[in-house]
Formats: sequence, C-alpha cells, structure tokens
Amino acid sequence: MKKGRPVRSEIRQNIIEILHFIKKAYGYEIYKIYVAIFPKVTLRSIYYHLKKGLQLEEFQINKVEKEKGDYSWGGEAEKIYYALGANAKPTGNDRVKEYVESKQIQQRE
Repeated sequence: MKKGRPVRSEIRQNIIEILHFIKKAYGYEIYKIYVAIFPKVTLRSIYYHLKKGLQLEEFQINKVEKEKGDYSWGGEAEKIYYALGANAKPTGNDRVKEYVESKQIQQRE
C-alpha cells in the first residue's frame, strides 16, 4: 500500500471535465466556467491544479499567447492555453456538458 496523500483530486478532475468539452482554454477562462458550475474555489487553487496536472500529464500546454493591453502589471499578459494530456480520464460530466451547451461556449481546436 502506498504512503502519503492520494494523487487524485476532485478539483483537478472537474478541470479535466471542463477541458473535455471545450478542448483548450487558459487558466482564468477555466476558473470562470468552474465557479459557475461547481462550488466556489480560488483562482490560485485552479492554477495550482493546472501546474500539478502538467506534472502528472493530465494536462498539456497547447500554446502560449502574449496579449498586449493596458494592465495594472504592465503592457502585456501571457495566456497559457491548456488541453487534456495523455493521463486525463474524463467521465463526461453532465453538469459541464449542459453548461457549455447552454452558454454556447466555442470549442477551440
């Protein structure tokens, strides 16, 4: 029997379900969808689980975009787009599917 905390996470599994239906998204976009469907979670927690999911190969980085604008931290924002990785096991959550269809969120290829 393994020692320590289990690798499985409910938050990370919910992120997998979201990415299963929208194919790819950046962190804040995932956060907005997450809090609309599931119990409240912090943005920091979403980014933690995205980073952990990269290590476990549940997520992969699809692309990185630099977006120019007038932000409080400077003139540029970096958007890291995530997609499902090799170890992701989506179950096809009905709540996520209904939300994506009702809001007509576009799938990105």
